[in-house]
Amino acid sequence: MRTLLMAAGAAALLLRPPAAQAQPADLIVTNAKIATLDAAATTAQALAVRDGRIVAVGNAAQVRALSGPITRTVDAGGRTVVPGLIDSHMHAVRAALSYSTEVNWIGAGSIGEAMERIRAAAARARPGGWLIVAGGWTEQQFVERRRPTAAELQEAAPNHPVYVQLFYEAVVMTPKALEALGVPAGTLPAGMKPAADGAPGWMTGDIVGISALFDKLPKPTYDDNLAGTRAFFRELNRLGVTGLVDPGGFSIAPSQYAALFELWREKALTLRVAYSVFAQKPGAELQEFRELTQMLPMGFGDDMLKFNGLGERVTLAMYNNNFPDAAAKEKFYELIKWAAMRRLAVTIHWQENGSVDHLLGLYEKLNAEVPIKELRWSIAHLDDASPETLARMKALGIGWTMQDAMYFQGDRALATRGEAARRMPPIGSALRTGVNVGAGTDAHRVASYNPFVALQWMLDGRTVSGKAMRGADETPTREQALRLYTVGSAWFSFDEARRGTLEVGKLADFAILDQDFFSVPLERIGKTVSLMTVVGGRVVYAARPFDGAGTSVAAAP
Repeated sequence: MRTLLMAAGAAALLLRPPAAQAQPADLIVTNAKIATLDAAATTAQALAVRDGRIVAVGNAAQVRALSGPITRTVDAGGRTVVPGLIDSHMHAVRAALSYSTEVNWIGAGSIGEAMERIRAAAARARPGGWLIVAGGWTEQQFVERRRPTAAELQEAAPNHPVYVQLFYEAVVMTPKALEALGVPAGTLPAGMKPAADGAPGWMTGDIVGISALFDKLPKPTYDDNLAGTRAFFRELNRLGVTGLVDPGGFSIAPSQYAALFELWREKALTLRVAYSVFAQKPGAELQEFRELTQMLPMGFGDDMLKFNGLGERVTLAMYNNNFPDAAAKEKFYELIKWAAMRRLAVTIHWQENGSVDHLLGLYEKLNAEVPIKELRWSIAHLDDASPETLARMKALGIGWTMQDAMYFQGDRALATRGEAARRMPPIGSALRTGVNVGAGTDAHRVASYNPFVALQWMLDGRTVSGKAMRGADETPTREQALRLYTVGSAWFSFDEARRGTLEVGKLADFAILDQDFFSVPLERIGKTVSLMTVVGGRVVYAARPFDGAGTSVAAAP
């Protein structure tokens, strides 16, 4: 950090006007290493919060002067405090619905450990209940470097149907699962085919086919949805996450936002959610968006929950289509023109730089007719974006939500793309070009939701198997990486002036970390957790030594 606020010097303290200073703070954090991430990269010792916003950042003695009879004071013990992390692209609403009922393989280091999690879930489940691993893992994380077989799953849970999904490309089910779905013995579900690599029991399909198969699985109850949303958001709080931008997704209808909305009405949300609506009706997307948004203007909501536009599937015909025909482009253009005229933000899933000209060409055509530069449209993924593509995005005001897909899939990219993979994704190039970049995970079906795993990967460029991948030119500094996960991500929900840095007047969203992000060895960054997470001045998660420090902690789900 370039600037350090010392204990002496009144000029070092940033405060509101004198009248506001006279009022005591609700919360003071002192004896801390506060990474404000302001323009000067200031490091402070203390901060004060009142009415959900930061009212002072500076040295300990001056901030303590704002203490009153009911002020809560937290001694950080010299620990690092960072702005609350914001995931710019996480399918959190969908993940939360089933979080309390799914089996999670995130972080499992071996097939044996994964099978133990299946056995433990089977022991907790009702008789004959489904066991579902919806994603967030890869065989490269296992020491065996392979996928578990159907036989291993059957042995771990002989009395339960088991479904396991790998990204959006492969699925394995036990015989009981196939039987429960009415799939005749010796056949495969519609749209699926045997895995090309011959992995026992595994089948493959495309994202649409696998999503359709997943939709046939039993749905959690509404009570499960509520419990899962509380639990998942608390888990994100444990990792220092205070906000996210949710791009919708397959297998989630508008009615399935009910649990999120109920928690919002109860003022029980523990992180800020900006959500998009995702086209669910192929061929009728424009009509669908018209119906969904007629009483949902852009930005509708409040600081905890608000509508953030359209995406990440805008039309099915342009989704994962590297060779769209004229009809697909015309239909897409009609929809984005409608969105632009209504000042709606649009985010779109696009994978390949080789085909992105189809998309950017339409955006450039539209921009000449209806300017879009101020609408904060964005592209998700695009791990191989070229310098020319980034320059076109910059000219259009198009942002880039960048995820850690290469942490999980980088081994494959190295094998297929060789040296070209070492600039995937081109973080350094994007920063030099001036494209607005937000960091995230794309959790939970294709990746872990852990932001510190993503931050470590951004810095060391190593895949989950330990292979070095990204070159130095595309690797950010620690400060740059953290900015992408805070104020960088806030840009995508029009919030960079309100959160993402720890400055006077901004929303009081921050986390006290268990280790110093700026000095801990790179290989340990992924193990970082928050010891206390604050959203709008309210403590939403606390662990020792802060769970008994007299702070009000949000109730566990």
